[in-house]
Amino acid sequence: MRSLARGMAAKESYGMSFWTVVAALVSATGLPFAPSMLPVQQSPGWSGPEKPIVDALHGLRSLPDDTRAQQTRQLALDIRSLPPGENKLKLAEGLANLSTEGDFGRDALQQVATTLGAALTEHPVPEEHGEPATPYLELAQLVRYEHVQASVDSPQFGKAMAELEADDQKREQADFTLVDLKGKSWSRKSLQGKVVLVNFWATWCPPCRKEMPDLEALHKQFRKRGLVILAITDEDASKVKPFIAEKGISYTVLLDPGRKVNTLFHVMGIPKTFIYDRNGKLAAESIDMRTRQQFLGMLAQAGLN
Repeated sequence: MRSLARGMAAKESYGMSFWTVVAALVSATGLPFAPSMLPVQQSPGWSGPEKPIVDALHGLRSLPDDTRAQQTRQLALDIRSLPPGENKLKLAEGLANLSTEGDFGRDALQQVATTLGAALTEHPVPEEHGEPATPYLELAQLVRYEHVQASVDSPQFGKAMAELEADDQKREQADFTLVDLKGKSWSRKSLQGKVVLVNFWATWCPPCRKEMPDLEALHKQFRKRGLVILAITDEDASKVKPFIAEKGISYTVLLDPGRKVNTLFHVMGIPKTFIYDRNGKLAAESIDMRTRQQFLGMLAQAGLN
């Protein structure tokens, strides 16, 4: 999950991207990090019943989606059976970060949320600089945006839920003006009467790249019916232009130097998508990559189907 990794040192160095969470989690385990790695990597530090779980997490993204769904569910059950402690919580959080990267089924997500909630109940962690600790934010995102259930008797969880609601209220009113790759300026509120899909992404982000063909297909399918896709990246034009040309992307790509709009939208992980209806109301959002079918469901919430 492209998580709110608040309070972790890796935030700045990795631009608060999806890999922010990866780097932060790996850093927390004391393991080496590279952008091709997963939240919990193989290490001599993991042993006993933990090691096969770490190995399975390491290979999760290489699995076909149907197999990955089954494996995600099983890993949630395997982690839940571990003895309470810091390692169990790290593994539960690592699985949560991967579980929303596509559509692996409601049951798998529920099992992941139940496991993370149980790990937090058994091993509570303190606030980070006066804010809810990252695992509580992870769980709150699952509950709010993936619509699963969780029961955690902690003020931090309630605080995390309230914080997410406040962030969404700010996004509801957020406006911006950015320039596309051809130098044209775009602002969200000038697109009143359109269904606007705002997608935060980067060229180096594997989940972002995976969902781009579906976004392109949706753009072609719905653009004559009022869909506008604004894909926002904080990378340099010199890197973005050849990438977009190679991928054959025709929807609008906007440049966000200095990450001002990323900050405005409280984006602490990518890919992340917000969809506004024709009246400018925030109708749907995702915390991770979506499949074409999931995007269609989000667009339907904005009245486009």
